[in-house]
Amino acid sequence: MTFEMPQKVLFKHCDPAGIVFYPRYFEMMNDCVEAFFDQALGVPFEDFHTSGGVPTVQIQTRFVAPSRHGDHLVLKLGITKIGTSSTEYNLKAFCADELRFDTTATLVNINKNSKAAPWCALLRAKLLEFKETSA
Repeated sequence: MTFEMPQKVLFKHCDPAGIVFYPRYFEMMNDCVEAFFDQALGVPFEDFHTSGGVPTVQIQTRFVAPSRHGDHLVLKLGITKIGTSSTEYNLKAFCADELRFDTTATLVNINKNSKAAPWCALLRAKLLEFKETSA
């Protein structure tokens, strides 16, 4: 199962050439992760981050095609690996059927002292619901 989030490309996302300035894609990615935790996992960041957090410790992105002001993207997030205190996800953005970017990133669950902490059983179970299966 994947989590999907629509994202219209706004003026604020674009450079003077009228295409998305690549750092804005990273903001969109983070918005999608935050929405995933809130809507799919039932753990809003404003609650989760009072006792820890989930910083990104690794990210790799391939920008496949440009997006322009007014494009309607769909960001699709799936979990690829779940460790004791980390999870890896794949996130792709599409405009209609055209891939715009493809990213893989690792999040680490940390406690209030910024140390890696195991996922609680409930959150681990919810993450498993979004784990992609290999074809």
